[in-house]
Amino acid sequence: MYLKVNWLKSLYFNFKMLPWSKARHLPVLFYGRVSLGNLSGSVHLPEVVKMGMIGFGQPYELVTNSRGVAELHLEGQITFRGYAQFGIDYFVHVGSEAHFEMGHMSSVASLGKVICHQSITLGDYARIGSEAQLIDTNAHQMMDTQTGERFPVCGPIQLGSYNYISNRVTLLQGAKTGDYCTIASNTLCTKDYSDWGKNILIGGVPAQKLKEHISRDWEGEQELMERYLILY
Repeated sequence: MYLKVNWLKSLYFNFKMLPWSKARHLPVLFYGRVSLGNLSGSVHLPEVVKMGMIGFGQPYELVTNSRGVAELHLEGQITFRGYAQFGIDYFVHVGSEAHFEMGHMSSVASLGKVICHQSITLGDYARIGSEAQLIDTNAHQMMDTQTGERFPVCGPIQLGSYNYISNRVTLLQGAKTGDYCTIASNTLCTKDYSDWGKNILIGGVPAQKLKEHISRDWEGEQELMERYLILY
């Protein structure tokens, strides 16, 4: 694992973005090639930090070969409430007025995309699959051509704890899930699904409730996840 760490970028990021008391522990590690864009924002970590608790490009998946296209642009605020991982070739852009928050053991897998211009919140153990994307903005102003009504450009995304998001899922502004929600591959999420309850499977374009009383075996996998995802 340590042979794959980009020590130069890791040292630069930690000592630029964090106070000395935390930076010296190197809590944020970058793996492989990464383009660091605007870093005028801020990073907030738990009071007690450990080396490598946040892994950008962390090789925790079956995919091992990187395209070397990972990017991080941090103009706003990122808050980590524990350990968190990004897979290889991620794209993360946090706008100047935005707040991106990741719960303990939450993750965004390989080729994942996060574009946050207002607010994106991931609960504890919210695991996002490969090639999924979370985008809380339309990027451009949209309007009703008959009435002249202008629609919001941005809207928050909020995922509950113990969410299992499969590959190529798209979550757009207004998407909200409760705890213990599973989302099937290639699903499009655009609204509040939290009132559908817990232990549900949703999927489709647009998303619909497909099954109840179903959940990933979080308790059974906890020891395995901690063994492979927590370095210390």
